[in-house]
Amino acid sequence: MRILPMDGSAAAQVAALERETFSLPWDEPSIRAELDNPLSLWLTALDGGTVLGYVGSQTCFDDTDILNVAVRPDCRRRGIAEALMRELERLLPLRGAERITLEVRASNDPAICLYEKLGYAQVGLRKGYYEKPREDAIIMQKELAG
Repeated sequence: MRILPMDGSAAAQVAALERETFSLPWDEPSIRAELDNPLSLWLTALDGGTVLGYVGSQTCFDDTDILNVAVRPDCRRRGIAEALMRELERLLPLRGAERITLEVRASNDPAICLYEKLGYAQVGLRKGYYEKPREDAIIMQKELAG
């Protein structure tokens, strides 16, 4: 497995994984637009030409927001999401980021456990943030070592 910045060749697979994973997925044109956004950094975990997972982020000044993290269902529990997050955390300070913030469904225990393992702390709650189904989001944040 290699972790690389996402390029256009991965956009269709990332969009397919979005549809498989999220109730309100990003479409392929929106994902492709992120490739031209200077504030964005999207990474893919690749096995040859197959996308195993990805993470998308946007950085404004010293704050980074995680947009989405997903791993193919048949590849979960293999450390792919952790590897993607660790590589993102390694690269973001080079872009001036000092902290990362993300939202996670309150019921998504595996993701919450991963983020806590990586040093993220719960800093707030967004009531009714998610749709399909309606659910609260836990806001988590981590300070990055510069």
